[in-house]
Amino acid sequence: MALAHTQAANPHWTKRVGLSDLSHIPGENGLPVFGTTFRLLKDPPAYGKYLTEKYGNIYRTNALGSVGVTLIGPEANELLFMDREKLFSSEQGWGPVLNLLFPRGLMLMDFDHHRADRRALGIAFKPEPMRHYVGQMNRVFAEKLPDWIGDMLFFPAIKQLTLDVAMESFFGVELGPDADRMNKSYVDMVQASIGVVRKPLPFTKMGRGVAGRKFVVDFLTPQIAERRRNENRQDMFSQFCRARREDGEYMSDGEIVDHMNFLLLAAHDTITSSVTSLVWLLAKHPEWQDKLREECLAIAPAGSDISYDDMGKFELLEMAFKEALRLIPPVPSIPRRALRDFEFMGYKIPAGTPVGISPAYVHKMEEYWPEPEKFDPMRFTPEAVKARHKYAWVPFGGGAHMCLGLHFAYLQTKLFMHRLLTTRRIEIADSYNPEWQPWPIPQPKDGLKVRLVEI
Repeated sequence: MALAHTQAANPHWTKRVGLSDLSHIPGENGLPVFGTTFRLLKDPPAYGKYLTEKYGNIYRTNALGSVGVTLIGPEANELLFMDREKLFSSEQGWGPVLNLLFPRGLMLMDFDHHRADRRALGIAFKPEPMRHYVGQMNRVFAEKLPDWIGDMLFFPAIKQLTLDVAMESFFGVELGPDADRMNKSYVDMVQASIGVVRKPLPFTKMGRGVAGRKFVVDFLTPQIAERRRNENRQDMFSQFCRARREDGEYMSDGEIVDHMNFLLLAAHDTITSSVTSLVWLLAKHPEWQDKLREECLAIAPAGSDISYDDMGKFELLEMAFKEALRLIPPVPSIPRRALRDFEFMGYKIPAGTPVGISPAYVHKMEEYWPEPEKFDPMRFTPEAVKARHKYAWVPFGGGAHMCLGLHFAYLQTKLFMHRLLTTRRIEIADSYNPEWQPWPIPQPKDGLKVRLVEI
């Protein structure tokens, strides 16, 4: 749905602010028309660091066709995520970026509508369905991972594997000949989210992204009626098709498709990024690879299936995964739009202002993370976590919009890493340090060159 359509359908869409409305907030205007878009896209983390160091923990931005403010720090994260006064719209924050690609996704909903759909979708993440997903994942990993040996590009391999897992867990099917087209659809949709041209014109990123969304919609829609009738199917898609709201009504076909489209993005691209980060860091730090391997072998024999009841035993692995998410969060920045005037750090911010926070920056603030560039999973011992600001680490968001699938992400990572670490040693070439594409979802530009050695 286009931005204009969303505004027409939502009478609460706030007025657009301009540079004059935010001139009292320090920042940079940039070029005519394009503002600071090109500086932002060139190196988002470096530009964010530059702005914070120059202007402080609140600064004005002018990029991707929108003038807004960025708020920095755990207090800013808490303000947006907890949103105790209902000041911020997630729909209006993400909408200009994602409406043409992932409309009506759970992340693009607010307040009562968000709560109702989240409750309906939550049935797919309860213990019994999760046990079912464990069985599916064990089978996929047992089938695919024996071929992972020798020199390989890790990122494209794990991307295909997470898509295979998502199709098995979410749909109960193998994707078959449509696998490459589905994968490309999500690559195109993610890249379209940061395209400079925001209309789906031919030969633009947005044009390719909208075409990718159409493929996914056309793939999912014809299956809904049969899934709704067949109560024996336990995959996620079938459960969503049968889910009812509090009034007893099914979600519409379009709503189901939009939720599945967004959840496939989360389960496919963000987990791909997160697991790639963890593998890269373990390759750089073989001493931690050895510690995690020892823990994994104490839980179950090499290369064996893992039960749902064993998930809580992966204490060191979970800490290492959290540290990877700190260093390279899969969602580096998070937008909202102010519904009413509010204040932050003494600055009045008017209604209608796009407001962003930066988990990627806060995750490396030295006052919360000594030696912030160092890989140190011991930052996540219970004692260390208790002593730190609760919102200094927010890779899964927080508050009402806490990632619905976070336990699914932990589960998949633990199952995969157990099978990988107990059968392979991860190696990289001396002095190898790949360049990362930091935004919109981080990934190594060269695919991450690793060597998996059988043990």
